[in-house]
Amino acid sequence: MVDKRSIARDWLTRYTGMPLEKFGDYILLTNFRDYMSRFANRFGCEIHGEDRPMQAATNSDGLTIVNFGIGSPNAATIMDLLTACMPECVLFLGKCGGLKDSTEIGHFILPIGAIRGEGTSDDYLPPLVPALPSFKLHKFVSQVLVEHGLEYRTGVVHTTNRRVWEHDEAFKDKLRDYSCNAIDMETATIFAVGHRNHIARGALLLVSDKPMTPDGVKTSRSDAAVSKNWSDIHLDIGIQSLTEIGEKGETIKHFTY
Repeated sequence: MVDKRSIARDWLTRYTGMPLEKFGDYILLTNFRDYMSRFANRFGCEIHGEDRPMQAATNSDGLTIVNFGIGSPNAATIMDLLTACMPECVLFLGKCGGLKDSTEIGHFILPIGAIRGEGTSDDYLPPLVPALPSFKLHKFVSQVLVEHGLEYRTGVVHTTNRRVWEHDEAFKDKLRDYSCNAIDMETATIFAVGHRNHIARGALLLVSDKPMTPDGVKTSRSDAAVSKNWSDIHLDIGIQSLTEIGEKGETIKHFTY
């Protein structure tokens, strides 16, 4: 194995336990085990990789979902490994912390860009290259959100490698200066590494907490409530968006890399 794609072909199956030929052309990414269970129960499909670092499942329509874990290094890893099958597009279904007063728990965010505060993406692109989604994919997802009458925002998300920062007032001051809508740990990495690897990509983020205030910091109880109230529709929007794109034969890439 002397080239990247050969390595990715071997490692994607090793990490997920799913044969390469079972990966579909349209892929949902998540870092929630319960999304995998919901998907498998809905379509009656097998979850591969229960004993592996990542899990994957594909329904009868050829839509695949992968649970890649938490954090930007894992996000970079899966976006590298997906070069093994070069999907038509990838949509990340993640949670984020809302940083604006107008952004409420349960709102959805379609980021128009992401600040690369995680560091991981610096191994793929120079620091001045912005982390951007594929516009046409986000346009399609936004139409599905509107059809369902759901509240959503566009804007910029800050991606960080820090997990416990809610106590750090200096860091929170920086976030205010950045004027971002939200903060998470994966989006900028997925956008940047997707660009580097010529994979069309997007993100639909669910606001799960409002960490700029003490009473808005995520807890086990608050996160469980968010999952109970919003996880099904979050997953539904992702499934519908990628299924309809596939059925209509939409081309997400506007140009040849």
